[in-house]
Amino acid sequence: MELPNYATLKTEMAEPHVLVVTLNRPEVGNAINTQMGRDFLDLWTRLTEDAGEVRCVVLTGAGEKIFCSGGDLKERNGMSKEQWVRQHQLFERQYWTLVDLTLPVIAAVNGHAYAGGLETALSCDFIYAVNSARFALTEVTLGIMPGAGGTQNLPRALGERRAKEIIMTGRPFGAQQAYDWGLANELCEPRELMPKVLETARVIAANAPLSVRQVKKSVRFGMQMELKTAYRFEVEAYNHLVETEDRYEGVRAFNEKRKAVFKGR
Repeated sequence: MELPNYATLKTEMAEPHVLVVTLNRPEVGNAINTQMGRDFLDLWTRLTEDAGEVRCVVLTGAGEKIFCSGGDLKERNGMSKEQWVRQHQLFERQYWTLVDLTLPVIAAVNGHAYAGGLETALSCDFIYAVNSARFALTEVTLGIMPGAGGTQNLPRALGERRAKEIIMTGRPFGAQQAYDWGLANELCEPRELMPKVLETARVIAANAPLSVRQVKKSVRFGMQMELKTAYRFEVEAYNHLVETEDRYEGVRAFNEKRKAVFKGR
């Protein structure tokens, strides 16, 4: 699959089925400007329409200190209400397209993740982070509030009461707290972050792609349902896999005591 040369993002196939996407504005803390919003929307839309050989995405930031500092406030300085709203509508579309993406997306948080940067990480399926990272939703200190899923994704990650404290105070918290509270799945030394993330991405990409996508869909939508309905939704997702080539291959490989070769069909 061939992707454009984006102005604000770097993309590379790190392995045959693993796409690494890097926020590439290190000179401004990888802040999200209008162009990055356009680039993200184009990328997530292309992957939604045709992922090609991509089975897992890793999202990280350029540089060694900041994953993403949030929205580009220098670009926003002096914006009219109309300009602000128009830009935010673009941001909303790219965030929701990321959330709706059927591919698994791992956030490799290489440094601080503030405001829209933390919302970006929260829109991924799970987070690995360097142990020096700090996190915050600082919007209330700027006269706004999280507007890209922060008030919904954060409480779902670590609980309502903790989330309200974090969002209402705007205070940063450290990587160890993020891990203890269930926000981050794993903490790493900086040099270990990408190897560990790629190891996990490699494991996911080696599993049956249709199965992984159905798992993501079942968890996401099932969490929004009452339990009995969610059970039935899970079974419906399961039933879609019964007649796939990969299901037959998985059973054959198990009985033949070999590693399965999945094709996503």
